[in-house]
Amino acid sequence: MSYTSNYILDKLPTHLKQYIKPQNYEDYTPINQAVWRYVMRKNVDYLSKVAHTSYLDGLKKTGISIENIPNMYGMNRILQEIGWAAVAVDGFIPPSAFMEFQAYNVLVIASDIRQLENIEYTPAPDIIHEGAGHAPIIANPEYAEYLRRFGEIGCKAISSGKDYELYEAVRHLSIIKEAADSDEEEIEKAEKHVEDLQQNMGEPSEMALIRNLHWWTVEYGLIGTTDNPKIYGAGLLSSIGESAWCMTDQVKKLNYSIEAAHKSFDITQPQPQLFVTPDFAYLSQVLEEFANTMALRTGGLDGVNKLIDSKALGTVELSTGLQISGVFTNVLTHKGKPSYIQTTGKTALSYREKELVGHSTKHHSDGFGSPIGKLKGINLAIEDMSPRDLKAYNIFEGQTITLEFVGGIKVKGSIITGTRNLKGEIVLITFENCTVTQDETILFKPEWGLYHMAVGEKIVSAFNGPADLHSFDLITHSITEETIKPKQTEAKTQLENLYKQVREFREGTNITISRNKVFQEVKNNYPTDWLLPVELYELAKSNNDDDFAVEIIEHLETVKQNNPKVGHLIDDGLELVDKSLVV
Repeated sequence: MSYTSNYILDKLPTHLKQYIKPQNYEDYTPINQAVWRYVMRKNVDYLSKVAHTSYLDGLKKTGISIENIPNMYGMNRILQEIGWAAVAVDGFIPPSAFMEFQAYNVLVIASDIRQLENIEYTPAPDIIHEGAGHAPIIANPEYAEYLRRFGEIGCKAISSGKDYELYEAVRHLSIIKEAADSDEEEIEKAEKHVEDLQQNMGEPSEMALIRNLHWWTVEYGLIGTTDNPKIYGAGLLSSIGESAWCMTDQVKKLNYSIEAAHKSFDITQPQPQLFVTPDFAYLSQVLEEFANTMALRTGGLDGVNKLIDSKALGTVELSTGLQISGVFTNVLTHKGKPSYIQTTGKTALSYREKELVGHSTKHHSDGFGSPIGKLKGINLAIEDMSPRDLKAYNIFEGQTITLEFVGGIKVKGSIITGTRNLKGEIVLITFENCTVTQDETILFKPEWGLYHMAVGEKIVSAFNGPADLHSFDLITHSITEETIKPKQTEAKTQLENLYKQVREFREGTNITISRNKVFQEVKNNYPTDWLLPVELYELAKSNNDDDFAVEIIEHLETVKQNNPKVGHLIDDGLELVDKSLVV
């Protein structure tokens, strides 16, 4: 096992564990640690004024330190006390898997950390975003339940083929934008590809719509009133640039509603508008409102068509509770309702998320087809027939019979047996020597073996994935592109060593180093680096070495002149130091 488990992680299904990777804490460099410390110090200082009260409380409850990148093992030890856990992954994972982790009360944390050059914002998920953004807020019980429920509903949302293509394109863009040596032309090409895909998605899928809701709440949500909002979205909590910008009048504040599902977003740009929920309870209200529009709850012909369009493994549930899981490829209709449904390839039958004995993918390896609806001329649906009714209509073992459905489907064969659900309703009738037709079209031949006819007047639900997770081999994930680790040069290694010395001095593990010597080396050999001089300024001020502090400030003024883009970062860092020393 590549990670330390606990009782929450033990409950994860095997197919989710394929995304988990070891955190490899020892791979974090002294510069990584300095980036974490700078962002967290700045965040806590600023967010104490503008974040929801749960944020600062949550930092304490989840054991997230300002001084050190969190160790996943330590986080899990504390998170499990509030019923959650965290796992490390490699960058973006498919949206349905991300949401399914949430359904199991597990935070997915991209264990990489942004480079110093992207300290304010990165389009790539990283441990600052996930660990310092998502984790603290889940200490709020009402929000934590919203997150879990969102995952539970979201992982059932049906995707389109284009959704996965967009996911791969966004993942690629996030990887190369965070990589230190990426070619600008390559980045522009990747951005153009994402933009083209976004503009040609067609009718948005359920997954696309619910992903929008996730973005405008979990990632970029505000809470309170449009006149006085507070931050709770992880994307804002972890971005020292956007958390400040979002509070200005340049960002439009809208009241949150289900309409947010139809507002798309661009991960590469600051958001031009944000949505404000009055409280966490309202988030759940909108989520349930959206779920009512999903095929998960509406079923019907529309639900089957969504599954066919997705070209992916999905499930329909009939009014008897019988669940058919497979790749749906065809549906015949009658007066706007499904009259016959068909899967291709491996299919499994279940009841209440548990596979029926004798109806695994081994038994239905070539697909499954069945009529839906009532019998012609009989107002009583088969599932509503009592044993006496079934006898009256000759639907019982040993009878050779022709069943003609309202939609024109005919099933002719000898009944062997019937399978009932817990209520005693017939959910499946098995025939031998069976022929299934619609007019002149043959849908099933006797030589194909036994015919298992699903019983159900209606399709009440259609959703992504299998009913029983054990029915299919879901270990299919293969990473097409891994996140790019920064190249280590001799100069970078020496700079890392200087950061390490300063860190050890501050922590008291090595107080023999000459801070002046470190400063001179940075000044002479790494004139563009600004973060280490800021840390040295902190040490100088805390030791009342005013001359040294002045010398550092003079150097940082030169850095600002040569690179104005980092000027506000330097100023903010110095201000934090001065503020922390005021008694």
